[in-house]
Amino acid sequence: MTDASAGPRPGPGGTPGGLGQFIAGAAMTVAGGYLVLNQVTVTSGFWQLFGFSAFGLSLLPLFVGVGILFFNGRSLWGWALTGAGALIIFLGILTHLTIFFRPTTLFNTLLMLTLLAGGIGLVARSLKAQ
Repeated sequence: MTDASAGPRPGPGGTPGGLGQFIAGAAMTVAGGYLVLNQVTVTSGFWQLFGFSAFGLSLLPLFVGVGILFFNGRSLWGWALTGAGALIIFLGILTHLTIFFRPTTLFNTLLMLTLLAGGIGLVARSLKAQ
């Protein structure tokens, strides 16, 4: 027995929007995002400080912090140096990345961007009440 007063079942986002639109939009977004990210090349450069390699210098706070923590695991200075050293290494790697978009045809670029933007639009439309 069904209750006719219950109304339609809620769809994506708790709205009566279309589940089919959501799935199609999500598939388009994933496909477009994959194709765009597949055309990107990421390289890294050298860490330099005054013309010398600076990567070894960035390891110093981490090693000192780890050494202090082995001596006294509750040392606030040890935890601070270890965290700061890890943060310096992470930020150094991140700031020295170079990102290139590989050459592709105009058709492929338009296809990738249309899939990405159209998929995002369909997902947003499916979350809106119909």
